Amino acid sequence: MAKKRPSLSVRHVFWFGSKLVIFASTVICVFALLKFLSQSKLQSSIALSRRSRSLGDHFQGPPKIAFLFLARRNLPLDFLWGSFFQNADVANFSIYVHSEPGLVFDRSTTRSAFFYGRQLRKSIQVAWGESSMIAAERLLFEAALEDPANQRFVLLSESCVPLYNFSHIYNYVMSSPRSFVDSFLDVKEDRYNSKMSPIIPKEKWRKGSQWITLVRRHAEVVVDDELIFSVFKRFCKRRPPVEDSKGKQNLKLQKQHNCIPDEHYVQTLLAMSDLEDELERRALTYTLWNKSMTKMERKGWHPITFSYANAGPPQIKKIKDINHVYYETEYRTEWCRNNSTFAPCFLFARKFSRGAAMRLLSEGVVGPFDAAALLNTHL
Repeated sequence: MAKKRPSLSVRHVFWFGSKLVIFASTVICVFALLKFLSQSKLQSSIALSRRSRSLGDHFQGPPKIAFLFLARRNLPLDFLWGSFFQNADVANFSIYVHSEPGLVFDRSTTRSAFFYGRQLRKSIQVAWGESSMIAAERLLFEAALEDPANQRFVLLSESCVPLYNFSHIYNYVMSSPRSFVDSFLDVKEDRYNSKMSPIIPKEKWRKGSQWITLVRRHAEVVVDDELIFSVFKRFCKRRPPVEDSKGKQNLKLQKQHNCIPDEHYVQTLLAMSDLEDELERRALTYTLWNKSMTKMERKGWHPITFSYANAGPPQIKKIKDINHVYYETEYRTEWCRNNSTFAPCFLFARKFSRGAAMRLLSEGVVGPFDAAALLNTHL
C-alpha cells in the first residue's frame, strides 16, 4: 500500500508566498533604481559638460548659423548654395561638411569657393539606417561647437535647398530661442526595442525627421551624450531589406527587429533630457513622401525627388504657404510659430535634383542669379 505524500502546511504556503513577494519587490526596486541611476547619470553628465564648455562661450560679434551638410560624397547642389551664401555677410554663417573619409573640397571637387576646405578633419564611413549616420551628425555638431560664435545649427542633406534668401532664413532662425525638432510619439511602428529599458523607457521613445535645427545648448546635449548613443548602437539597427534573390530567407529576415537610428536618436535624447518644452516640435525642412502601397510593402516610404518640371513657382509657393503640420499619432496639430508669432513652416526642402536647383536659381528664389559666373566654372 503506497504511502500518502504529506500535504503542504499553511505555514509552508505562507512562507513560500512571502519569499515570492519579497523577490518580486526586490526585482521592482532594482529596476526602478537602475532607471533612476541612468537618468541621473545622463542629467549630471550633461550639466557637467555644459558648465565646462560655457567657460569658452563668450564671444564678441554677430551670432552665426552653422550650416552642417551631411553628404555621401560631394555636394551636387553646391552652385545653388554658392549663390545663397554669396548674398550673405560672411560674419553671419559658417559651413561644415561631413563626407566620405579622404575627400577634400577644393577647385577640383566643388563649384563654390565657400566649400573649400570645409570638410571635417575626421570623418567616418556612413551607411544608411545604421548608427554611423548619427555618429556623423555628432561629429558635425562637435566641430561646429568649437566656434563660440555658432549659436544655431542647421543639419542639411546634400539634396536640400533653401526656399528663401539668406537674410530671411537668418532672421527667422535667430529670432527663435527654441530648437526646431520634428518629434512625436511612435505608436504605430514597432521600432522600440525592449532591451533599451530601463535606460530608455518606452514612454520617452520618439520619432521624427533627421533634419533638425538646434540652439547651442541643445547641440551640446547631442555632443556630450554617451549613454543614449551607446544604447542606440547596440539595440537600434536596421532590418535587412527584402531581396528577391534570398527567396524564403526573406521571411526569416523580416522577423528581425527594425529600427532606423537617425529617425529617433535626437528626438529621444531630448525627451530623455526633459527638453521638449524648449522645442518647436516640427522641422524646418520640407519632404514630400511617396506613400504608395507598393513602395510601403517592399521598401517603406521614400521622399520624392523634385525635378526641373515640378520645381516651378506654383510648387514652391505651395510649400511656402504651409502653416501647420498634423501629427496623427498624437492627434496634434502643430501650428507653425516663430518666437510665438505665426509663420510659414518651412525654410528648406528636399530632395532636389540639379535641374530643379537650376530652376530655383533662374527663378531668383535664393537671390540674384549670375548665370555667367556659373557657366564659367570648369566643372
